[in-house]
Amino acid sequence: MRGCPWQASMVSMKRTRKLVLAILALVLLSQIPFAYRRYKLGRLNAAIQVVNSNRKIPNSEDPFVEYQGVMHVHSFLGGHSAGTFQEIVSAAQTNELKFVVMTEHAEKEIDTSAMTLQGMHGGVLFVNGNEVSTATGDRFLSVPGDASLGGADKFSTTDIAANARARGAVNIIAYPDEFKSDGNGFAGVEVYNLFTNAKQYNRVAAFFDALWSRRRYPDLLFAKFYHRPEGALKRWDAMLATGKSVATAGNDSHSNIGISLNDGSGKELVGLKLDPYETSFRLVRMHVLIRRDKSLDTNSLLEAIRAGHCFIGFDVFGDPSGFRFTASNGFGTVIQGDEIPLQSETSLNVSLPVSGRIVVLKSGQTFLDETGVSAKRIRLAERGVYRVEVYLPQLGKSIGDQPWIISNPIYVR
Repeated sequence: MRGCPWQASMVSMKRTRKLVLAILALVLLSQIPFAYRRYKLGRLNAAIQVVNSNRKIPNSEDPFVEYQGVMHVHSFLGGHSAGTFQEIVSAAQTNELKFVVMTEHAEKEIDTSAMTLQGMHGGVLFVNGNEVSTATGDRFLSVPGDASLGGADKFSTTDIAANARARGAVNIIAYPDEFKSDGNGFAGVEVYNLFTNAKQYNRVAAFFDALWSRRRYPDLLFAKFYHRPEGALKRWDAMLATGKSVATAGNDSHSNIGISLNDGSGKELVGLKLDPYETSFRLVRMHVLIRRDKSLDTNSLLEAIRAGHCFIGFDVFGDPSGFRFTASNGFGTVIQGDEIPLQSETSLNVSLPVSGRIVVLKSGQTFLDETGVSAKRIRLAERGVYRVEVYLPQLGKSIGDQPWIISNPIYVR
């Protein structure tokens, strides 16, 4: 005897309902890690607020003025971004930046360095640079840029860098893990690149993390993929063993990471952008020191960067303004980037705006590692290249194990 149709229908409905409930359960279970990470970001945010509230006021008698800004920024001129000049200026103003170093991709037919932002806009100094790719595939930043860089892909790294240096440009090695040339003649190395670091993050995981946390903690999504740039720092330390070299950080801002759905005309219907300029500019910054008797302009900014009178701050984890690294003896007092002769009573002096962990490295090796200090004086008996990394253990193991500040070195000769 055949079953009634309504009985078969009921069985089918029950199976469908079970299947739907099972799928729903799996979806909910899959979201547990993202919900937990949102909870952890809330705790991290609270710890960061404590760090900022405990900061001491910078010394008003400091002979240097500290200017915060970003380097390695792209607009629509580079071909990899749709970012507008107004978006960049507005983001810089919102973040209260003092300078932005543009690094448009060099093009053969047009001088992108002449077309990009330069000079003062909205109270922010913009410097027009280029990102250059040479015949050997090396990439570097040349600031200010120049129309001659448009044909760089036909020439060697050495020749292009020498020509740029001859016109007074500051040349910084970009993507040092991929840089094939020896690096001689370059002013410095971009030891941290935000865009490169972000690309390592799984896009699917990034999407769900953004759904859970972007509205409340847009900046701290960065914490998911932040790691000490081991390879780049190792290469930089090797370069320091043979001569002077400046460490910089690149935001590599494109405002183009995310997921979008466009119509046939290219108009965005639905979009989720993970790296708007406003967010990117809050994450990592260059802190540049310029003497009080000089005003901030293109020349004074590039002079300070070339001299290494600057440090990298991962500002998203707390405001590092006020960090100072100096050396002193009978010769006088110098700051990071400078040389000082070894004499009796030579000492390194580290001052932090908030208590943290200070790691002093000599020739790339740990020389001192001390936690829970906001100021430290270190007597020296040996020549060497000394630099500082600062950590914030109070932010928890994941972030506390990554540097908050990376200084430029002092050369004790």
